[in-house]
Amino acid sequence: MNSVSFDFNTLSPRERYKILIGTVVPRPIALVSTVDLDGRANAAPFSFFNCLSSDPAIVALGVEYSPGGQSKDTVRNIRQTGCFTVNIVSGSIMDQMNICAVPFDAGVDEIAEAGLTIAPGVAVAAGRIAEAPAALECRLHSFLNIGESREIVLGEVAYAHFHENAIDAEKLYVDATVLDAVGRMGGHGYATTRDYFELKTMSVAEYTKKSQIKATAKAS
Repeated sequence: MNSVSFDFNTLSPRERYKILIGTVVPRPIALVSTVDLDGRANAAPFSFFNCLSSDPAIVALGVEYSPGGQSKDTVRNIRQTGCFTVNIVSGSIMDQMNICAVPFDAGVDEIAEAGLTIAPGVAVAAGRIAEAPAALECRLHSFLNIGESREIVLGEVAYAHFHENAIDAEKLYVDATVLDAVGRMGGHGYATTRDYFELKTMSVAEYTKKSQIKATAKAS
């Protein structure tokens, strides 16, 4: 099949951004709640987000600078308080998440505008969004300075919350159907995780057996 290739060294930051957000999909969405030194809560969604490690339990956020080059409220609050909470966006709160993305003036409470509820944090000062099916309270681990477009935040998960029907508390099995997580595609696109299927990783023995069956079928 013919291919089209790009040398990233010759592309502008905007061009690289367009290719990456259209290629690395779907990206999980972190609706990040923080609190400032005066106790005022803030919430903003970020799709440059994922978990990187389980021991220690590390999640990463990529937070774009404001148009003027300053840190966004989320990063400023994390620097000042040393914590944040990642709230998983389900289909039921997708519209509220989108309201939290509106660039309101500093005095506007986007959480109230979205009709969301903040529940107090247990391990950190940053509360969680009660309507989210899952939330991860995080302590700041470190910042990575990689350039002038984004700040990379690493957080260590200290506490996790789930809606009761979203997890088997004994087996620690998270029900993806109940979680109903929404992912970000390129441009203004989003995707659900409702088209769910399982694909087990094979052992070498299972792979060998499957290959032998395919070879036999092909020969006959």
